[in-house]
Amino acid sequence: MAKPSKPVRNTRQRKYMLELLQSTKSHPNAFWLYERMRPAFPNLSLSTVYRNLNILETQGTIQRVVCGGAFERYDADTSMHSHFYCRECGSVYDIDTDNAEQKAMESTHGHPHQLEGCHITFYGICGNCTAKNNDKEDML
Repeated sequence: MAKPSKPVRNTRQRKYMLELLQSTKSHPNAFWLYERMRPAFPNLSLSTVYRNLNILETQGTIQRVVCGGAFERYDADTSMHSHFYCRECGSVYDIDTDNAEQKAMESTHGHPHQLEGCHITFYGICGNCTAKNNDKEDML
């Protein structure tokens, strides 16, 4: 018989981390969180940050945003929405995909699909970086 898993305590560190994630739209990585948590928790380790991020994701409190960069990013907005990742400057932001959720629920079999989640990340070069690159080319 499988041993029941012990309940996960809601620690001060985890609560603080969630508050940080909820306070920003920048979709930060673990190191960003670590740097901002260290003043309040001087003995904090980066592995503790990753462990708490995994717990929050498992609980469904945050979502992981997979990007092409070296670090995964995190989002406290767990509603179904998409992201854009700029491979040049590394920015990540929410994208409005009008009616995508409604279209995903439609079925050709007569009964709607039951959606449980969505993880869509578009990637490329953002408008700001495109404009900067065009300005550089114009100067040449």
